[in-house]
Amino acid sequence: MDGAPGRWQHREVAGGDDDRSQSIDPFVRDLPKAELHVHIEGTLEPEMVVELGRRNGISPPHADLDAVRRAYVFDGLESFLDVYYDGCAVLVTEQDFFDLTMAYLVRAAGQGVRHAEIFFDPQTHTARGVAFTTVVTGIHRALERGEETLGISWRMIPCFLRHLDSASAMDTLSEIIPYRSWISAVGLDSAEVGNPPARFVAVFDRARAEDLLGVAHAGEEGPPSYIWEALDLLKVRRVDHGVRCLEDPRLVDRLRADQVPLTVCPLSNVRLGVFPSMEDHNLPVLIEHGLLVTVNSDDPAYFGGYVADNLAAPGLGLEKAQLAQLARNSFEASFLTDAEKDRQIAAVDDFVAGS
Repeated sequence: MDGAPGRWQHREVAGGDDDRSQSIDPFVRDLPKAELHVHIEGTLEPEMVVELGRRNGISPPHADLDAVRRAYVFDGLESFLDVYYDGCAVLVTEQDFFDLTMAYLVRAAGQGVRHAEIFFDPQTHTARGVAFTTVVTGIHRALERGEETLGISWRMIPCFLRHLDSASAMDTLSEIIPYRSWISAVGLDSAEVGNPPARFVAVFDRARAEDLLGVAHAGEEGPPSYIWEALDLLKVRRVDHGVRCLEDPRLVDRLRADQVPLTVCPLSNVRLGVFPSMEDHNLPVLIEHGLLVTVNSDDPAYFGGYVADNLAAPGLGLEKAQLAQLARNSFEASFLTDAEKDRQIAAVDDFVAGS
């Protein structure tokens, strides 16, 4: 591969960010921020499904834009995951993963993202016969290009699919380890209910022995006990989602005392029925409790918005001071060095002072 962008990436860069970003309040859009919870496969827009489907000779429905758009309708986490995994069929070559990642980075840059910590699901692809090296090299190459051309620093976080067994996760970790100079942490995602973190203790223990940090989805659809397991058994540094922590006051005290980051995704939570409406979302309450909360997009192509769209979501009602604190939190909760965190938080403060 020579590193040249594919046709999709060329069009995205040439055309700039999409129209959605231009409709967001400029303070929210341009506020410097980090994104810590985004699944790169979840940035696969319908138009790109068709583009890659045609490029790779994938048969319909992936070659029919109307059919793809109709498929991006679901009524809960399980039905969403069915659509999500089906869409991944168009991701075949290193160039596909490069183009997918670059398209996300262009959109993220247009919404003020200065640092991105990217999730990806190796097992989704290796199960289809796509080599791990194809996936990780394509994403990594795009992240390096994005840092060079867009100024977005990055970390890579492969995630284990919790609906599969721990042996499969351990096999995947064996594929990850040779690339650990590119990779900062491992994560745990997919269907939460019935798949507790405790099943993956040995995998996370081995990852830590290889100097890989840990994060895990917990407390989205699953109970607060899953958050306890993620902290005490997997020894994660961040909890992805974690919104059900408020059901356990002792857990809230723990999260506040230890300043454990929560990577909250409001549009995702409402779209998947975790909350009935944005007005019912508990993000403002999490902030009031003094928790280290961040706002992220999760799977933005499916849930209707990227990170600034989440911050600006109607009904969430975040005030300017809260938005600024969430931006500071996003860098504080990142895996950047302390010096890098200080520099980025200073950029937030400078932006707020000048606004």
